[in-house]
Amino acid sequence: MGDRGLSAISVAGVSDYLESLIGEDVRLRQLWIFGEVSSCKPHAVGLFFSLKDSQTTDLLDCVVWKNGLAQLQHRPEIGQQVLLLGTVRLYRKRSGYQLQVVQCLPFGDGLKALQRQKLEQRLQAEGLFDRDRKRPLPLYPQTIAVVTSPQAAAWGDIQRSLRQRSPGLKVLLSPTLVQGDQAPAAIATAIARVVADGRAELLILARGGGAREDLECFDDEQVVRAIATCPIPVVTGLGHEQDETLADRVADWAAHTPTAAAIRSVPAWTELRQAWQQLRQRLIHAQRQQWQDYRRQLQHCQTRLGWPLLQRRLQQAQHQQQSLRQRLQQASRLQLAQERQHLDHLQELLAILNPESVLQRGLRLGAARSHPDSAGAGSASGRSPLASVGRWYRRRLCGNRYNRN
Repeated sequence: MGDRGLSAISVAGVSDYLESLIGEDVRLRQLWIFGEVSSCKPHAVGLFFSLKDSQTTDLLDCVVWKNGLAQLQHRPEIGQQVLLLGTVRLYRKRSGYQLQVVQCLPFGDGLKALQRQKLEQRLQAEGLFDRDRKRPLPLYPQTIAVVTSPQAAAWGDIQRSLRQRSPGLKVLLSPTLVQGDQAPAAIATAIARVVADGRAELLILARGGGAREDLECFDDEQVVRAIATCPIPVVTGLGHEQDETLADRVADWAAHTPTAAAIRSVPAWTELRQAWQQLRQRLIHAQRQQWQDYRRQLQHCQTRLGWPLLQRRLQQAQHQQQSLRQRLQQASRLQLAQERQHLDHLQELLAILNPESVLQRGLRLGAARSHPDSAGAGSASGRSPLASVGRWYRRRLCGNRYNRN
């Protein structure tokens, strides 16, 4: 080939040339590539796998060296869509090229899952999911606000359940979007509207079932923080039973469905009546039991204090009191009779000592003695009626005085 002006190079020379070309290309030094992992084989020196283009059959060999596995955000697995960061290098032994990976992230659904995981970890570190910050729900709320779409079936289910369980309950609707890119901001605004209104004692955030991607707005940080800062308790009823969003984790109570959220928010009036009857029976039983305990305690105290002996002594004292009372009544009656008798005697004495009566008796006596055959003037004056009255009166008085003494 020398006659043609050409020079031959070795195989290594070709590899060196290609390696220099690849190494000088800035775009190949730090390259982001996405695709689907089609094969994966761990090795002692690292992890070898292939990345397949989703539109064609092109393949790209990739390797993660052993010392770089710990720095990966996501470990590639077959069938996953991944986003790789690495450098294109020449693989001289097989005359090929490969991507030496320094970072691997989920792509598509996997990327969203990773973003959700990172947000969940950050919110968890802030304590928004702690159980000790969960507030108790009001036992008998009078006004409840519902944040949901007015066109959604969840709104009808909630209204029906609340009417059946508590007919007098007042329900407020704060309408919002519950799906799409604008839903997070709309949900946060609807919650703020309820807070500004100030009438609701409890808030229900609800959305009916659907695909998992339809609930992505309830994993948004804006919605999670709106629930966390809401001053009233929040109950969520989102999706199906198997679904759990970050909004469910930060809420004070997470129900599986909108209907379950309504049931949990208010007690049924039939349940209240049954609970009242049970409490009434328990109260009656407790009162009876307490009275029986008091009666046993009283009997025990009576026994310890010698109550039968005290009772006999009390009966004896009562009999003695009754006897003394009878004796007192008899003595009183006897004393009263004596006093009445003495009073009658005094009345008779007063009648005898009455001056008019004495004068009349003296006049009668004087008239009898002043007969025409009587003695002279000296004896007549000595037997005059007035003198006779005086003598009789003195004799009577002196005689009574002596009799009393």
